[in-house]
Amino acid sequence: MTVIEGWENFYVIVGSSAGALIGLQFVVITLIASRPISQVEAQAGSAFATPSVVHFGLVLLLSAIVSAPWDEITVVAALWGLLGLGGVAYVVIAARRMRRQSAYRPVFEDWLFHVLLPFAAYAVLAISASAAPYYVRPALFLVGAATLVLLLIGIHNAWDAVTYQVFVRSRKEG
Repeated sequence: MTVIEGWENFYVIVGSSAGALIGLQFVVITLIASRPISQVEAQAGSAFATPSVVHFGLVLLLSAIVSAPWDEITVVAALWGLLGLGGVAYVVIAARRMRRQSAYRPVFEDWLFHVLLPFAAYAVLAISASAAPYYVRPALFLVGAATLVLLLIGIHNAWDAVTYQVFVRSRKEG
């Protein structure tokens, strides 16, 4: 019996969804790649599009790590804690990119879905890692919640990027 007994279906669903969404994101980027892009728009892409792929990738990696047949929680908790700390650092980098780019002026919703919610999800991962040796069940629920939040953030942000390309950028060109 592994420490995550009962979580297998959750991580199969969430991990495979993240993997499929990474592929879909690359398809969309490929389809719009034929349009000419300026340096300013490229900066916006690294601020707004890249984080979605990072969140999806982390969800996929986290699903694989947590689904492995660990004998005890300490090793897996340390790994998800490192992912949480790395995610916090990445959100800080993404926030700086959002502030520096000049193609688009971010509104509250952008700050919420690109900075505040991802920061909170990654912080929950990091904090739950320290609680895991003492409170395994609540820690696993926090990891599941953070994973699901990151997946939903990625979906929201990818949808935002696509609708921007279709409804705003294509009209500017036309």
